[in-house]
Amino acid sequence: MKLQTIKQRIQDFLTEEEGLTTVEYAIAGSLVGLAVVAAFTDLGTAVGTAINSLESAIS
Repeated sequence: MKLQTIKQRIQDFLTEEEGLTTVEYAIAGSLVGLAVVAAFTDLGTAVGTAINSLESAIS
């Protein structure tokens, strides 16, 4: 292999952004997952409170 070809392949590897994009998607997916868990936790608490209020009103 010629030195120029090796140099070009190294430059191509260093400038490739596909790996970075994958990491960005992983971080974004994690943040969305965290937001969904937080929203469902709050929703579960609100539903529990509403059910307890209804139970008290019926009793």
